[in-house]
Amino acid sequence: MSGAPAPAPAPDVGEEDRGGLRAALAGLTTRGRSFLAAGVAAAVCAYVLGQSDLLRVGLLLAALPLVCVAVLLRTRYRVAGSRRLSPARVPAASESRVHLRVDNVSRLPTGLLMLQDRVPYVLGPRPRFVLDRVEPGGRREVSYRVRSDLRGRYPLGPLQLRLTDPFGMCELTRAFSSYDTLTVVPRVEPLPAIRLSGEASGYGDGRQRSLALAGDDDVIPRGYRHGDDLRRVHWRSTARYGELMVRREEQPQRTGCTVLLDTRRIAHQGAGPDSAFEWSVSGAASVAVHMLERGFSVRLLTDTGSSVPGPDGGGSGGDSSDVAGLLLDTLAVVDHSASSDLSRAYEVLRSGREGLLVAFLGGLDEEQTAVVARMRQRSGAAVAFVLNGAAWSRDARGDGQEAFEERLRLLREAGWTALPVGPGESLPHLWRQADGQRTSPGTGASTGTGTGAQAGGAR
Repeated sequence: MSGAPAPAPAPDVGEEDRGGLRAALAGLTTRGRSFLAAGVAAAVCAYVLGQSDLLRVGLLLAALPLVCVAVLLRTRYRVAGSRRLSPARVPAASESRVHLRVDNVSRLPTGLLMLQDRVPYVLGPRPRFVLDRVEPGGRREVSYRVRSDLRGRYPLGPLQLRLTDPFGMCELTRAFSSYDTLTVVPRVEPLPAIRLSGEASGYGDGRQRSLALAGDDDVIPRGYRHGDDLRRVHWRSTARYGELMVRREEQPQRTGCTVLLDTRRIAHQGAGPDSAFEWSVSGAASVAVHMLERGFSVRLLTDTGSSVPGPDGGGSGGDSSDVAGLLLDTLAVVDHSASSDLSRAYEVLRSGREGLLVAFLGGLDEEQTAVVARMRQRSGAAVAFVLNGAAWSRDARGDGQEAFEERLRLLREAGWTALPVGPGESLPHLWRQADGQRTSPGTGASTGTGTGAQAGGAR
């Protein structure tokens, strides 16, 4: 039913529609059962007393609910429903509107229609609508809004339709079997355009290019596009494919950016939309979308070693909006992992190419701090947003804060631009601080090797 403005010619029949006449008779209301009982009683009395007039009255009383059952039984198979989400993907705490449409594709008018759609409780109360009779070939449209503060994928449906006849003799329920899915993605905050220290080519300004052909036999052609130089037309490929083809002599190589998200359960405390983990997920989504908009090839990496897009998906090819949608859909359902360390993420980074690395890290011990420090060796520039566990847990003990500051110092000495994150921190503000960190005497920071990446205390 998703996104279809008009119902299918053959309506979707649910399991409840297969009961036949028995199910229809079970749908008789109290009024219908009373009429049927009165008609049978009148017919029996007429037979005993020999009153033909009373027999006709009894037959009329008994026939009325049976006729309503027959008409309603035929009508319910000729009522089609559809649902459309606008939009089907929304950020957390935003609303989506669900449009329901009911079409009467029979030659008979319907009675009173009661419409109900099943939705998870986190999206709000279950919507119910009462629709007046629908003329033959007519339709009715209603809509309701859903909203969730929690990211995730939520099923909507199946749609239930209760039909009644004009006399109120019978009620039948129609349940459609199909459903739609609403995807609630993390909130994406707009970030300022900054030039991070050690960035090799800026925001797509100095993209490296490599030759895509070594000779006439190795040419990689593509279809002609409006504005292409006619001198680049490759006539041999044009004759082979039957359409105008041009040489693809240069292929841009976009600067890579890896967004590392620490999902370890032991590294995060608390739950809910305001928890530290949800801040990290929202931050990873914001950075990924921001870098895609500026021409970077972005991939999402978690502590489990899973990468999105995968090795075959690239992240360097395809439309950036498609990659952004894939990353947001992944972050919509990401959850805590049972992993205890970041070694698998380090192995993925060690086997990959250099580029910008932006990490959202939970609580770190000495061993994991050393692992993160080694990650810096395979990146052109590295920025870490480290959650301050003592602040998020409201632990006022000084030893916890001192240990956290020691972890930050070790990361900065390894070349990371390490920023502490506490409750209520603004990611755009921290993003500007990442650009403002400078090496200065006495800060305990040092300059990263090979790329000029700078680290130090946040201003």
